[in-house]
Amino acid sequence: MEQKNIMEYDTVSLKDQEDGVAIIDQTKLPGEIQVILLKTADEIWDAIYQLKVRGAPAIGVAAAFGIYVLAKQIHTKEYPVFLEEFQKHKRYLDSARPTAVNLSWALGRMEEVVKRQKDRPVEEIKELLKEEAVCIQEEDIQVCKSIGEFGLTLLKPGDGILTHCNAGKLAAVRYGTATAPIYLGQERGYGFRVFADETRPLLQGARLTAFELASSGVDVTLICDNMSGAVMKNGWVNAVFVGCDRVAANGDTANKIGTSVVAAVAKQYGVPFYVAAPTATIDLNTLTGEDIVIEQRDPKEVTAMWYQAPMAPEGVKVFNPAFDVTSHTLIDGIVTEYGIARPPYETSLREIFDRKKKK
Repeated sequence: MEQKNIMEYDTVSLKDQEDGVAIIDQTKLPGEIQVILLKTADEIWDAIYQLKVRGAPAIGVAAAFGIYVLAKQIHTKEYPVFLEEFQKHKRYLDSARPTAVNLSWALGRMEEVVKRQKDRPVEEIKELLKEEAVCIQEEDIQVCKSIGEFGLTLLKPGDGILTHCNAGKLAAVRYGTATAPIYLGQERGYGFRVFADETRPLLQGARLTAFELASSGVDVTLICDNMSGAVMKNGWVNAVFVGCDRVAANGDTANKIGTSVVAAVAKQYGVPFYVAAPTATIDLNTLTGEDIVIEQRDPKEVTAMWYQAPMAPEGVKVFNPAFDVTSHTLIDGIVTEYGIARPPYETSLREIFDRKKKK
């Protein structure tokens, strides 16, 4: 049987009748499109930690569906017992990845449903949790499309766009964040030329971004991370669009390791650098990037993961942070579903949330 195009699959979906969450196992891409069903707390935690599901929006949706599936497995009619077990699951899932704020945001939103409905029967609370999780999924689709519309105003037909890591459909439910203007432009005949950083050490740009863009018919060129300066110097890049996992109140952003290097190079060559950020990713309680906890990953991701034999001396020290922080001074705009924030970000990000409250 002919395999479907990757764009025809849902990144994350609820399989309620099967008591599970279905995800594309992104560790298998691009060689194999494998959809797996997550049913237990350990399976959901592992899928998030091992990057089987990844990207801030997709992690949030997976967490919402996951905590609902786990809530269904709590067999009690007593609200205090249900709440205690629910919060155990929440704390456990929340520990999977510390940097991506969407994980704690989605789990917190689900917990609020439980707390607000404490006078209802437990079975009704479970149904309300399902409704909230589906709502989070549907909101993500609309949020990404809105980001795409605002992002498209920063571009013109034929532009060259550079992106780092994967903030595409595979990192969300649909459209993605940083790729949303690319996909909308593709639909409208803009003819963008995209340069995708391979994104060491986990190669999300090579395995995921280049894969999904090529599958969509986008003109995409894969480059090594250390080639970004060359393509910018050549005048091939008109804008950089990246996603992020957390935005601090001052506009500092945490994104996949190497993003800050791209931002510095873009500043050097006068290329505008934009961050696509759903408001769920903006954390006004985190004052600056210095306050963002950066996840440290397994050294083997650098030394051995992609090689038939280790490509570094045995026992060598490895520094392998999953993310770095890009200073707000290097960012020309933060594109949200409620508009584009510009410096000074302490003011403009709060204005974005004011617009959100009014809608």
